[in-house]
Amino acid sequence: MSGYKEAFKKAFPYTIPVLTGYLFIGIAFGVMYAEKGYSFLWAVLMSLLVYAGSGQYLAVNFLVPGVSFLQVIFMTLMVNIRHIFYGISLLEKFNKMGKKRWYMIFGLTDETYSLLCTTRIPEGVEEDKFLFAISIMDQSYWVIGSAIGGLAGTLIPFNSEGIDFAMTALFVVIFVEQWMDKKNRIPEVIGIAAAVICLQVFGADSFVLPSMILIILVLFMIKPRLERKEDDICQ
Repeated sequence: MSGYKEAFKKAFPYTIPVLTGYLFIGIAFGVMYAEKGYSFLWAVLMSLLVYAGSGQYLAVNFLVPGVSFLQVIFMTLMVNIRHIFYGISLLEKFNKMGKKRWYMIFGLTDETYSLLCTTRIPEGVEEDKFLFAISIMDQSYWVIGSAIGGLAGTLIPFNSEGIDFAMTALFVVIFVEQWMDKKNRIPEVIGIAAAVICLQVFGADSFVLPSMILIILVLFMIKPRLERKEDDICQ
């Protein structure tokens, strides 16, 4: 366990924004789960073993009679298919992490991905342990929030109408934070443009996957230019 204590200590401040977001969104998920009549323990177990964020919100709405298991799997895959592209961009980092890479793959969420890509490794800490600490802490916040929400939803009556918008709000906050933090905003502009174009072409129900593919293709095409621009900004 050498070095892990220091890694967790130095990683914690970077995860505070995720802590504040995941606690409240996890609570919202737990409340929704409790309203379906399930024990808070099931909400905790789902957050431990599934840990899919928006996929879990989607699953709550499918926990009704008449919905097939295959339908749940397919819809969850569609909602979280963006993680394929996340994983591709982190292959090099994960391959250096030995057995920890299996948990890193499992624990990759939108917010964790943002931290893994943008956080500079502090001095005196091994990169693999630092990134592992970020992933572990992020999931722990989500699990704790789910437990609190599940218990609160069981004990206190809630009107959960609109509570699932909490996940969308978190995505918006992450985007705005990255927009303000970067001087080179070309990737963000490409993402917005691709989403708008695909929304018009494919419609609101089917635009996510085409948007991701279009974004990846454009970014690969202009990668050399982006790298040169990044170097100019850093100088």
